[in-house]
Amino acid sequence: MRIGQGYDAHKIKEGKGLILGGINIECGYSIEAHSDGDIIIHALIDSLLGAAAYGDLGTYFPSEDQSLKDISSVSMLEEILKKLSKDSFSIINIDITYVGKIPKIISYREAIIENLSKILAIDSNKISCKATTTDGLGFEGNLEGVSCHCISLIE
Repeated sequence: MRIGQGYDAHKIKEGKGLILGGINIECGYSIEAHSDGDIIIHALIDSLLGAAAYGDLGTYFPSEDQSLKDISSVSMLEEILKKLSKDSFSIINIDITYVGKIPKIISYREAIIENLSKILAIDSNKISCKATTTDGLGFEGNLEGVSCHCISLIE
């Protein structure tokens, strides 16, 4: 068994919504990013890459590469899953922690888990998704940005 940890953070700005865990969420903010800015999937990808000792997200999808502008994070994840499968890795479980005051993901939590379950081809009971607000501390608490931590266990 191998464990990997991933982290991602992005600035937020006024907008019409964002994507988290592959789910479109309507709210008064959007994420500033080179890709679609799905920080949950970005942290997940980094945790899987770390567990397999493959490097990091930027190794495979550099933000300097203009051909990747606005790329879907789901398509990035699918590419990494193909590499893991080719090397005979399988996912045991995923633990996700979203950090931000907005949006409140409690009403989207189950949809995020179900969507990730389909993409990862694992049972939804192997995915934990939770959130914290930092009680007003830091860039997340000041509504300057959002972040996400993810831990993955693979074999």
